[in-house]
Amino acid sequence: MVTSAERLRRLLALVPYVVSRKVVSLSEAAAAFGMTERELIDDLNLAWCVELKAPEPYCPIDLSYEGGEITVSQAESIARPLRLAADEASALLVALRMLAEVPADGSAVGRLIAKIEGAAGASAAASSQVMIQVDSQNVRGLAAKISTALGAGRRLHLRHYVPGRAAPTERDVDPMRLLVVEGRTYLEGWCRRAEGVRLFRLDRILDLDVLDVPAEVPAEAEHKDVDAGLFRPSESDERVELELAADARWVAEYYPCESVTEAGEGRLRAVLRTPDTSWVRRLALRLGEDARVLAPAALADEVRAAAAEALALYT
Repeated sequence: MVTSAERLRRLLALVPYVVSRKVVSLSEAAAAFGMTERELIDDLNLAWCVELKAPEPYCPIDLSYEGGEITVSQAESIARPLRLAADEASALLVALRMLAEVPADGSAVGRLIAKIEGAAGASAAASSQVMIQVDSQNVRGLAAKISTALGAGRRLHLRHYVPGRAAPTERDVDPMRLLVVEGRTYLEGWCRRAEGVRLFRLDRILDLDVLDVPAEVPAEAEHKDVDAGLFRPSESDERVELELAADARWVAEYYPCESVTEAGEGRLRAVLRTPDTSWVRRLALRLGEDARVLAPAALADEVRAAAAEALALYT
C-alpha cells in the first residue's frame, strides 16, 4: 500500500532524476525506484497534472514517455534533487556511524560521514548525541579475527549457537565478507558442513579459530541479498492469515507480508509466510483481542487452547 504522501515524495525525486539524465528508459527508471513500469507510468501521468509558477506562471510540466524513453522539460523549479530532512540526515548518520564500528577500512565511511555532516549542518547535531554501540567487545574481537582471515585468505573453524538446538554446532567456514544487517554483525561464508553459503551472527559464535588452511570459496558461491533484510519467506513456508484490529495494524508494517487488505472499521487482513508458526502464536496471545488467527485452522486452535489455559490460571 503506497500512501499519497509516499507517492508525492517519489514523484518529487523522479522528476530531478529524469531531468539530470536528459533521457531515461522506462525500465531503468522503474528499476531505480523499485517499482513496476505500470506504477511508473501512473506517476508520470500524475506529473502531467502539476502546474508550477516557473518558468512562467502556472506552467504545466511537459513530459513524454513515448517509445519507452522518458523526457521531462519545463520543470526547472523542482529539477534540483531533494535535500535530506533533519530526521533523514540524522538516521543516515546514525547508520553510518554504526557501520564505522565494524573492523575494516573505515576511511571511505569516515569521508562520507564528514560530507553529510557538512551538508546537513544543524541537522547533524542530533545524530551526534546518539551513542552507537554495535554488539559487544567480544563481537569486535571476533570481527577483527575474521578480518585477518579474510585478508590472509584463511579458513575458519567456529563453534556456533543456534536457538532451538540443544547443543552448539562446529563447522569449518571459508569466509567471504563481514556485513551489518539490522544492527547486527554477520559473517558470510561457504560452510563446509552445509556445502552452501551461510550467515553466522557474531554474537552467537562461541569460539573461532583461524586455520592454517587456504580458504577455497567455490566459483558458484554467491553473496546473499540482504538489502530487504534477512527474512525471506518461501513458497514452502506455512501460510498464515491474520485479522488485525486498528491498534494492531503495526504488525502488517513490522513483519514482511505477502498481502495486506483493508477489512473495514480500521481492521486489516494480513497474509504472511513463516517456516515456524510458534512466534505467530506468541504474537497472537500478546495482542489478545486486537488480533485473530484465521488460518491455518490448526494454529488458530493452538492459540485458543493456549489462551484458555492462561485464563484458567486466574479462576
